Amino acid sequence: MTAGRFIIFTALLALAACATEGDGENAASDDRAGAATVDTTISPEQLTGSHGIELVRIPAGTFVMGSPTSEPGRDEDERQHRVTITKPFYIGATEVTQAQWVAVTEKDNPSRFVDCGESCPVEMVKWHETIDFCNALSEQEGLEPAYTIDRGYVKWNEAANGYRLPTEAEWEYACRAGTGTPFWNGRCLSTDQANYNGDHPLEGCPKGEYRNSTVPVGSFASNPWGLYDTHGNVWEWCWDRKAAYPKEAATDPKGPPYGGTRVIRGGGWHFHAFCSRSANRDDGGLKLRYIFVGMRLARNAP
Repeated sequence: MTAGRFIIFTALLALAACATEGDGENAASDDRAGAATVDTTISPEQLTGSHGIELVRIPAGTFVMGSPTSEPGRDEDERQHRVTITKPFYIGATEVTQAQWVAVTEKDNPSRFVDCGESCPVEMVKWHETIDFCNALSEQEGLEPAYTIDRGYVKWNEAANGYRLPTEAEWEYACRAGTGTPFWNGRCLSTDQANYNGDHPLEGCPKGEYRNSTVPVGSFASNPWGLYDTHGNVWEWCWDRKAAYPKEAATDPKGPPYGGTRVIRGGGWHFHAFCSRSANRDDGGLKLRYIFVGMRLARNAP
């Protein structure tokens, strides 16, 4: 087996939990909708950075994170709990593209799907490489880097105005955009709405196309807050180490201080529809490259 094939094989094994439908339940969960207590009709405020990077300002608010026990494809790690995001923040309107990655890093394109084109999402990037990307972009724009790195340990300066990864809570809050259904657009996800394995739709929903590749970012309609591809295309690295959700309400959660993996969100081109649900969680190893994992930027907002 070649090194490249071994990496792909290992990556697939690492995310095997998303290859078959989850059916776990948690006694602490309930059937509340995940709708946020903010105005879902807001007009998104855009922030344009260098290299064509666009971010959307997300308002502070409270929402129910996780999924109800009745949701198809639900897993036991999706315990519903109320989360408050106390400060507004910016988040990328799209996933970071291959062109943006190359422009910022000044390195070769690491992506498997180079033939997809420069406007397709970058993938095959390690978590620590996304941290380096955030800091490099911040320095290019004269912003204070959000991260310091000491012998491989990454510390987040939460007061910095530079680019960073979203927290898992910020990611789900922005993905839902005030909705409480499995996907921001409703109960079913069509392959005309997202890039995932259409041979495996959510239970009770029609089949669609399986493209077997990434597609250019922004190929489908945005959610109500102006974010594209929060369902499918590539999974997206988050800041948090993965851990069980709390039983009580949380404010600005950022995950535990220690752990061997980091959260990924959103599902991808290769995966079943249930993996692309707003509440679905997975994680990735820090030393691996995945052909279906990329990134979405975030920044603090005034």
